[in-house]
Amino acid sequence: MTATSPDTPLVLPADLRTRLDRSVAQVNGVLLGKAAQVNLAFVSLIAGGHLLIEDLPGVGKTTLAHALAATLDLSFQRVQFTSDLLPSDIIGVGIFERDNNRFEFHAGPLFAQLVLADEINRATPKTQSALLEAMAEQQVTVDGRTHPLPAPFYVVATQNPLDLAGTYPLPDSQLDRFMLRISLDYPSREAERELLTSANRQELIATLKPSMSADDIHALRQLVGSVVASPALIDYLQALIGATRGHADIRIGLSPRAGLALLAAARAQALLSGRGYVLPEDVQAVFVPVTAHRLTLTGSGNRDRVAVTRELLAGVAVR
Repeated sequence: MTATSPDTPLVLPADLRTRLDRSVAQVNGVLLGKAAQVNLAFVSLIAGGHLLIEDLPGVGKTTLAHALAATLDLSFQRVQFTSDLLPSDIIGVGIFERDNNRFEFHAGPLFAQLVLADEINRATPKTQSALLEAMAEQQVTVDGRTHPLPAPFYVVATQNPLDLAGTYPLPDSQLDRFMLRISLDYPSREAERELLTSANRQELIATLKPSMSADDIHALRQLVGSVVASPALIDYLQALIGATRGHADIRIGLSPRAGLALLAAARAQALLSGRGYVLPEDVQAVFVPVTAHRLTLTGSGNRDRVAVTRELLAGVAVR
């Protein structure tokens, strides 16, 4: 069903709603106490974006990615990024075949529907940038030939804080290709106790069964485009975007592409909440993870991008 106004809400087919709820619950059963972050992971998935998970080692970044892979019935590849990793190691390479007397393309691990780019900032910027075309266009070009990637194509990347040894900052153009950036932080006392006393997470992931399919993801992405954003909601979204361009601590504000990502994520958030129309609360729920990593600060002082973004969000009133 397609929503035309807030009075006629879009309704997911009952079986699709059930599979979506089961999938979210299954991932939450692995990554304990992180319901908000799991919700945002599904926001990026059904909005057609990619997800960057940034935090300290050992807090569950890779566990979340593996739980998503086990829950979604998609082809999966994990790439461990290291300082000696080359772009061809990810994309693939043309190899001369004597029998055919020509170069044949041998696809790399990027040719999967869900790609885990683990510790992406341990590779050099050149290798990081090998993902740019893939994430933006769902295709790669090798030796002048374009090769489409499988659909849906979803990149989940993890990275460690830049003050840890052996890390390289992601180029701004690379960061901009991630719809959301999230952090997991330490678990609560209750969640950590359950982790300490329950089954090993790797063993638990091995027992998970797919709860969704590629067709389900395609259907959800089609429905996201039907979620209504009223003129008043667009006014609010534009006010937030404009505020980033005039803030004293922000040198480079949000681009039009960032605005489109924010709207898509807000629509996905509304759909996950069971509505066919976007509320300001949906925009607020996704604003920081969608925008903070896209801002360039002035460099005066030691202000954190997340703190500046939260301050900006609090300063723009809903009208």
